[in-house]
Amino acid sequence: MQVKKTTAAISAAVLFACGATAGWVLPSGLHSASAFADNAPATDTVSPNTPPAQMHQPSAPIALTSAPNYRAIVADNRAAVVGITISGVEHMQAEGNPFEGTPFGEDPFFRFFRDLPGQQQRNVPIHALGSGFIVRPDGVILTNAHVVRDAQHVTVTLADHREFRAKVVGLDTATDVAVLKINASNLPVVHLGNAHDLHVGDYVLAIGAPYGLEESATAGIVSAIGRSLPDSQSVPFIQTDVAVNPGNSGGPLFDEHGYVVGINSQIYSNTGGYQGVSFAIPINVAVHDQDQILRTGKVEHARLGVTVQPVNAALAGSFKLPAPEGALVSQVQPESAAARAGIRPGDVILKFNGDPVSDAGSLSSDVGMASPGQSATLEIWRDGKPLTVKAQLGNASHGEGELAQNGESGHAKLGLAVRPLTPQERSQDGLSQGLLVESASGPAADAGIQPGDVVLSADGKPVGSVEQLRSVVDEHKNVVALLIQRGDARIFVPVQLG
Repeated sequence: MQVKKTTAAISAAVLFACGATAGWVLPSGLHSASAFADNAPATDTVSPNTPPAQMHQPSAPIALTSAPNYRAIVADNRAAVVGITISGVEHMQAEGNPFEGTPFGEDPFFRFFRDLPGQQQRNVPIHALGSGFIVRPDGVILTNAHVVRDAQHVTVTLADHREFRAKVVGLDTATDVAVLKINASNLPVVHLGNAHDLHVGDYVLAIGAPYGLEESATAGIVSAIGRSLPDSQSVPFIQTDVAVNPGNSGGPLFDEHGYVVGINSQIYSNTGGYQGVSFAIPINVAVHDQDQILRTGKVEHARLGVTVQPVNAALAGSFKLPAPEGALVSQVQPESAAARAGIRPGDVILKFNGDPVSDAGSLSSDVGMASPGQSATLEIWRDGKPLTVKAQLGNASHGEGELAQNGESGHAKLGLAVRPLTPQERSQDGLSQGLLVESASGPAADAGIQPGDVVLSADGKPVGSVEQLRSVVDEHKNVVALLIQRGDARIFVPVQLG
């Protein structure tokens, strides 16, 4: 998929999905290389006359190994790597604000009116590219969710140039994984590996279609493992220095033995192109999603119900922690698994099911990979001493429902992630029921719906659960009218369905 260039300042870096048109600015603590050079600490120098015994020596010689046989890896796997083309039409509002300069122009609900009859719209063709790889001979393909999420038509091109219309079996935006299916048989497949076996410094190789250049191979090493990225807390990313560019999204990352260990997904860039840092979704996460999607058509993630933050040295000293590690709980959501387990703000979660929690991001990925209803043992730090608690994890899908169906199936696309209001929220807003909007994209975002809005009804039918809203949306193919509350105001919003 194409990536637009950003106008970010030169010293700032932006995180791009390899086929998306949006990014996130890095924390202000990260700067360009030149910024570090000015403030670099003084280093010890070694005089030419320094005796060899005083110089730093490695503890043991490092064995030299030959580089992987990249030619063989490409030859064995190129036929199982596919190009993905998406197309469709985006409905956009004509430029110009007829109420600009009037009190209505500043009204936060003004943009809701742009979809009402009489407002001029125009259709803009969409055409974008991505990559994927075949995991079953009957045509099951893995790729990124952001590659196909808003597509109306998905075409898969094989290495022998055959083209197939693909069905989106299901996708998970939390982990950015999607499963496609084409009507074919006896197809070549890749061999899946284990991302847990990766170490920093290992050789890796990517195959994909950057900028539409099919079957391009690039190589590098693993730069880091278990990276947590903004808005992708459920994934412990593999960081590499493999050249990945727009169009590589969804393509495979191979280890030195030719096994797929990841799906290329995102890059840090202030130009929209590769600048030395790329990220892949571990194949273990992708297979976990794939199995659920093929079995049920969706992915369910566990939910603990806490807001956490990293523990720095100052916080570690304040909480009398031996070391700055773990995830500090800053908020516990009412009636969540954490609340029922007795977890409090100020607790530091050190282990999840026996696995050390190195930082806030690792806790999010551990919980996201667990199953709803699963019992979890958490080792926490409270009042200067350790404590063990057990929690029965909730279901993130019940608290947050992604209302997006496959465009090929004829179902509606709404583009909302919602959850039922808690009793406290209902009491505070004086509502008997409703769905809180966690995020909005696609048709819902185009209609002006924003995170924090509350959906009260759909086509006049009150909605208090994701299933109720889904059932109303599934009955429509064109427009659904949602009653939205924002603050003290309410308005019906017509949403043009995909």
